[in-house]
Amino acid sequence: MKARAFVIAAGALALLAGCSEEPQTASGVKSDTPNYAGTGQPYALSDWKQGDKASWEQQLRTRNQTQNEYVRVRQQ
Repeated sequence: MKARAFVIAAGALALLAGCSEEPQTASGVKSDTPNYAGTGQPYALSDWKQGDKASWEQQLRTRNQTQNEYVRVRQQ
């Protein structure tokens, strides 16, 4: 009888142990610099000057317009 109660208690503890939540920690690249500042790598687009916010925004507008199917269909 005691062995059976022990097995049931151990099983209940094992089931409850699986319910605990692991700590959620943020990981990845953290940066305080704005996106338009660039990475300093040479693979940037030629019409975008790293550190220039206006050219960054213009590049984003151009890229978004070329990916818009409605605009591409109307231009043809």
